[in-house]
Amino acid sequence: MTFPEELKYTKSHEWVKLAEDGTAYVGVSDYAQNALGDLVFVNLPEAGDEVTAGEAFADVESVKAVSDVYSPVSGTVAEINEGLLDAPESINESPYDAWFVKVEGISGQSGLLSASEYEEYIKTLDE
Repeated sequence: MTFPEELKYTKSHEWVKLAEDGTAYVGVSDYAQNALGDLVFVNLPEAGDEVTAGEAFADVESVKAVSDVYSPVSGTVAEINEGLLDAPESINESPYDAWFVKVEGISGQSGLLSASEYEEYIKTLDE
């Protein structure tokens, strides 16, 4: 499993990439996609929707179950990754390229973990 250093993570297994223009890209971690299994459907919000840190903004359906995806930041959805709607399996194939939403006007980043902190957290779950 990989945890890119340039990303921040949540204990609910989402990642966030803070862009230089003040926006953020959000997706699910390698750990999450592995635990979920083969993804077959993604339900995303619409551009213009508000997201709140710690609250569900999307869900994914795998062959196992439907799971909520929680926002690591608060803000407004500027863009959704429409490619995921037709190819949810791309989340399994490359979780750090398969962003769900681009968020602008971001705030609420206080609970984010670094890659090393997230990796340590994951180790406690597997014990």
